[in-house]
Amino acid sequence: MQADFNCPVLAIDTSTSYLSLSLRHNGKTYTYHEPAGTRQSELVLPQIGVLFAKAHITTADLGAIIYAQGPGAFTGLRIGAGIAQGLSTPFATPLIGVPCLDAVAYQKPERPCVLAATDARMGEVFYAWFDTANHRRLSGYQVGKAAEITAPEGMVCSDSIGNAFALADKPPFDGEANMPTAADYLNLAASGRYPATDAAHAELLYIRNKIALTAKEQAERKGNT
Repeated sequence: MQADFNCPVLAIDTSTSYLSLSLRHNGKTYTYHEPAGTRQSELVLPQIGVLFAKAHITTADLGAIIYAQGPGAFTGLRIGAGIAQGLSTPFATPLIGVPCLDAVAYQKPERPCVLAATDARMGEVFYAWFDTANHRRLSGYQVGKAAEITAPEGMVCSDSIGNAFALADKPPFDGEANMPTAADYLNLAASGRYPATDAAHAELLYIRNKIALTAKEQAERKGNT
């Protein structure tokens, strides 16, 4: 399936507490990026409609829809993917899922060894290592304790970025807490490095099999800290 970036392209990121949208058409980029909390599902379609109105387009005009693939907030990811699939289905619009840690890492382009790390809740972080200069991922997508993160063998961390660096228990590297917007996802998708698919085959990237702890597990974890 082939995305058409000569047509309008929409990007949706609901992987955090923000609702982030970006629409590119005729060389102009229209954006919405605001804290939404639990109101993402209520706001996302109206705000997409606002962007469409500004660009004077409809859903049928889209050449591709990009969505944040994960890892991230479980409910938010499902909202974003569901909206992307719903907009795609009537017109067979190609969908492009961009992994969230990739979008985080590529805020630091042309670097040999970037740590992207984000808050995974439950005392853990999502993380992966990237060579953004040569467009390579240097590790798997992982989840674990921030303090236990180590650089890939033989590599020295050049930059670290992501909201994990705003946590009290942050990774043991100097880093910036910056997070990407939907415009960053759109730019990555436009690179052609991420495959397009149809709505039926769009997938989310989950790297934690368990999304919640029982009360007993929470108490045990607190006792071990």
